[in-house]
Amino acid sequence: MTRASSQDRALRERAAAVIPGGMYGHQAVGLLPDDYPQFFKRGDGAHIWDVDGNRYLDLMCAYGPNLFGYAHPEIDAAYVRQLGLGDTLTGPTALMVRLAEEMTEMVGHAAWAMFCKNGTDATTMALMTARAHTRRKTIVRAKGAYHGAAPWCTPRPAGTIETDHAHHIFCDYNDVASLEEAVAQAGDDLAAIFAAPFKHDAFIDQAQPDLAYARKARELADATGALLIVDDVRAGLRIARDCSWSVIGVEPDLSTWGKCIANGHPISALLGSEKARKAAAAIYVTGSYWFQAAPMAAALETLRLVRTTDYLERITAMGERLSAGLVERAAANGLGLRHTGPGQMPLYLFEDDPDLRKGFFFVSQMLDRGVYLHPWHNMFLCAAMTDADIDGVLNAAEDAFAALRREGPGLAPVAKLAFLAGGQR
Repeated sequence: MTRASSQDRALRERAAAVIPGGMYGHQAVGLLPDDYPQFFKRGDGAHIWDVDGNRYLDLMCAYGPNLFGYAHPEIDAAYVRQLGLGDTLTGPTALMVRLAEEMTEMVGHAAWAMFCKNGTDATTMALMTARAHTRRKTIVRAKGAYHGAAPWCTPRPAGTIETDHAHHIFCDYNDVASLEEAVAQAGDDLAAIFAAPFKHDAFIDQAQPDLAYARKARELADATGALLIVDDVRAGLRIARDCSWSVIGVEPDLSTWGKCIANGHPISALLGSEKARKAAAAIYVTGSYWFQAAPMAAALETLRLVRTTDYLERITAMGERLSAGLVERAAANGLGLRHTGPGQMPLYLFEDDPDLRKGFFFVSQMLDRGVYLHPWHNMFLCAAMTDADIDGVLNAAEDAFAALRREGPGLAPVAKLAFLAGGQR
């Protein structure tokens, strides 16, 4: 099956002349199959259209921001109404106070909220708050965990220096002994323990948080006077209507939020407990667009839908049905497919596929059939998806698995993922 791609190719050529690398950041397709589109034209509900007019059911949901559907009429109407009144003003509107009230009412551990634009803004504010609160420098975080793209946390070293990464000690996620060792190494200089809501590193199986690990993180933070931070930028509102670790009964001191809290409109947040309030008030953080009113209006409407609909139960049920169906259909074709992580944020990896050649072939086959999947990053379900959409994915997968069964033995290595053979996976 051949999809139109001339407009995408032309835009890539133009971009290469005026944008370093042609594209940068997590939405670059350099580590995806060569037939994946880089540029898109529009989104509606659970679907996106690339610049050549090809339509896809989007299981990336813009890498997370799409919770209730692209171009959601009520959320976007709230945004547009406020845009007509004022957006970037000399000071914030009353919506900022109302949004802080609603978020702190929703999140059990939170007594206050601060708003910014990106997840990296929020995690950096959390780091600064912890250091201001403790007057210490060292943080403990899990190997492979992603907390943003600032120099202190970027996964790529280019443009950074050793001191950007100073005072970081790494542990293995879900490994209590490793966590204890890292905290002991920090000694009396521990400012914070960073935790992902679950292990959602790229290229490897995901893992739910082990209760003993989460409880130990809370215990060690309390014993040392450090702050426990749960980075909920990716998973916030997709695991629970509270902080993600609320489902296992462990509350952090700080939590970071973003992506879907305004259904894709640009806003993120740092929420904190009472004991960290004074420190949060002491740090200097700001941005010319951090106090925009229109995204706050969109966030308030998004939170209304969070409170009043069964969106979470629906995406959870659909995710579980999708994962079970894909694993079953893969097995019927003699293929081993692993599903890890929550059903509403799934990752699928094939057995015996160290360089992801099977994964690349499969997702390209699915793209030809109108389904946008990712071969090595967790995906997302949104509330605009329907049972019919899930049926469509499973039907497309039957054909794609059959094609993989036929052609799998002759697949060539994926050159762009050769680094996985070096144990960096």
